[in-house]
Amino acid sequence: MKIKIAIADDELLFRRGLRAILSKHEDIDVLFGASDGKDLIQQLQDSKELPEIIITDLKMPEMDGVEATKIIRETHPDIKIIALTSYFSKPFIVNMIAIGAVAYLAKNSTPKLMVQTIREVHAKGFYYNDKVFEFIKEGNTNSISKIKANSFDRTNFSKREMEVIQLICQQLTTVEIAQQLFISPRTVEVHRNNLLLKANVKNVAGLVIYAIQHNLVTFDKFY
Repeated sequence: MKIKIAIADDELLFRRGLRAILSKHEDIDVLFGASDGKDLIQQLQDSKELPEIIITDLKMPEMDGVEATKIIRETHPDIKIIALTSYFSKPFIVNMIAIGAVAYLAKNSTPKLMVQTIREVHAKGFYYNDKVFEFIKEGNTNSISKIKANSFDRTNFSKREMEVIQLICQQLTTVEIAQQLFISPRTVEVHRNNLLLKANVKNVAGLVIYAIQHNLVTFDKFY
């Protein structure tokens, strides 16, 4: 099964170049490209086949990637958003994570890193590098703290759930977690879904932020 991708960027040359690069990989299928957030939303509405992952620039006319991401998180919550920008700075990263981006790439990233990020997001639901994890760990900004649930009680989480969340934060796949804990992948999925409900978050990326900010995991073990 190919990973279905959509690209949103107002620079035609960059958009076409990225599409050409990704199309060379047999496991990636670029469904369409959009010139801005408004065009992206419209194409999602009109498309017979939805992408699993959207790579979107943040700075675009008409509607930028930030606003488009907010809308897509509401209308198509299963689609994963990779934020793409020339400004790899803490405010941009923190804001995009807070509204639901599951990965973050600088525009000058190598094609190899781009493909790796797509595959990681497809396999695990999110992909954060060391710098992004550092920003999440700091976690003292208003935008990220909004992800916290209204109430928190560590005893709500079972021992097994704590083991699963630690391995999720280490960016292991469902199969890898199952192998490490000697349980079935289906059981891992059940634990993950229970964790999402208990943490009151919508996706694995939100769960990772929740876990770090509530000290459910040991940050030093990530590396």
